[in-house]
Amino acid sequence: MKVTEKLAKSEKTIISLEILPPTKGKSIESIYNNLDALMEFKPAFVNVTYHRAEQVYKKRPDGNFERVEIRKRPGTVGICAALMNKYNVDAIPHLICGGFSKEETENALIDLHFLGVKNVLALRGDAAANEKFFVPHPHGHKYADELVQQIVTLNNGQYMEEDIIDGGKTDFCIGVAGYPEKHSEAPNLKTDILHLKRKIELGANYVTTQMFFNNEHYFNYVNKCRELGVNVPIMPGLKPLTNKNQLTMIPRIFNVEVPEDLYNEILNAKTVEACDQIGAEWLLAQCRDLLKQNVPVLHFYTLSKPNVIYNVLKQLF
Repeated sequence: MKVTEKLAKSEKTIISLEILPPTKGKSIESIYNNLDALMEFKPAFVNVTYHRAEQVYKKRPDGNFERVEIRKRPGTVGICAALMNKYNVDAIPHLICGGFSKEETENALIDLHFLGVKNVLALRGDAAANEKFFVPHPHGHKYADELVQQIVTLNNGQYMEEDIIDGGKTDFCIGVAGYPEKHSEAPNLKTDILHLKRKIELGANYVTTQMFFNNEHYFNYVNKCRELGVNVPIMPGLKPLTNKNQLTMIPRIFNVEVPEDLYNEILNAKTVEACDQIGAEWLLAQCRDLLKQNVPVLHFYTLSKPNVIYNVLKQLF
């Protein structure tokens, strides 16, 4: 079912989850082990992130180094199919611009359509590990709005090959990313929202936000979006902050604020278990506040802490 259809039919806030594909060589059982318990709460959707190839240098037998491309986390399309089969849940694959040509994207969309996937999340993606700034694929998209346009075009039955006449139409519901504290490359929040508005005007149907730890950022963001004419559902993205390394790593990577109280509590925690508890209590308070405001979805970035999210959901539902 499409995200928009699910939201229209639901009379209460729904749950969605986000997972990473396992690293190459690991079993899909690692995903099942994380999701099995969480499926108790009947999430409406499970997002599966997409990852570009990375360039690494490998030493050859002659002592010289060779640059090769590897994908550390392949399998997004296959994982979507597996989740839909095992859990009877709608899977939402992420699609990214970075590292992929337009043709590769079109072929991925065709595969997803054949599998019965109804939703995709269109993202620009991050710069490659060896790049300071994002560099698009020479035959790919530079910005997420171009990716949205390609998906809409395929929904209309128009393919890259001009000799395809009366092509079969796909029917994807398109999500895009929102940044309550603005994208790291945006000069200001208003400019960032205007870029978001363009994606909606091109055909995107809903927004999933970057994580935040202060709900006021989300509420302020939604209000500003509405003022500027962005009227699609805006789903809050949530993640537990559960260890001291994250206090500096998360703000640096994701350009988000860690509130002073949360920072001090985790900094002064004596054990890993104490950090987990603090993160869970903070996330629980965020969720309760968001539920009071009747947000459409609570979207959880599960990553490596499904147990913390399980304990939070157990107290909420």
